[in-house]
Amino acid sequence: MTGKNVTGTVQSNGIDSEATEDIPRDVRLLHLLLASQSIHQYEDQVPLQLMDFAHRYTRGVLKDAVVYNDYAESSNAQGSSSQGLTVEDIRLAIAARTQYQFKPTAPKELLLQLAAERNKKALPQVMGMWGVRLPPEKYCLTAKEWDLSEDRTES
Repeated sequence: MTGKNVTGTVQSNGIDSEATEDIPRDVRLLHLLLASQSIHQYEDQVPLQLMDFAHRYTRGVLKDAVVYNDYAESSNAQGSSSQGLTVEDIRLAIAARTQYQFKPTAPKELLLQLAAERNKKALPQVMGMWGVRLPPEKYCLTAKEWDLSEDRTES
C-alpha cells in the first residue's frame, strides 16, 4: 500500500511534504491523479507501471506521427520545405492507434439482454451419484488402447 513514504507520515494527498523534493514530479502528479479519483490504497508499483505505459504509448504515437509526416512530405509533389511534426500528424496517429489498441466495451444493456437470453434455458439437473463425475465413457480418455495377447512366445 502506498501513501506512506520514508518518514512514515501521511498527508491527505498521500505525499509527505518533507519527502516531496525527493519524489520525481511525474510520480507526484500520478499520486495526485490517483487521489483525485478517490484511489488511496494501491501497491507501490502502480505509479511506475502507469509511467511506463504513458511513456510507451507516447513514444509509439510519436513514432507513428513521424511516419505519417514523412509519408505526407514524400507525397507532396511541390517539394516544399519540411515543416516537421504537425498537430494533424499527431491526431492522425492517436486516431489510428485508438482504432486497434483500445477496444470499446459493449453497453451494459446489451450484455444484460444477452445474459437473459442465455439464462432462459435451464441447466440440466445434477445426477445423484457419488464420486468423480465424468462424461460418458466414449468421451473419456481413460479406456485402454491396447489388448493383452496371451499367445505371445517368450524367447
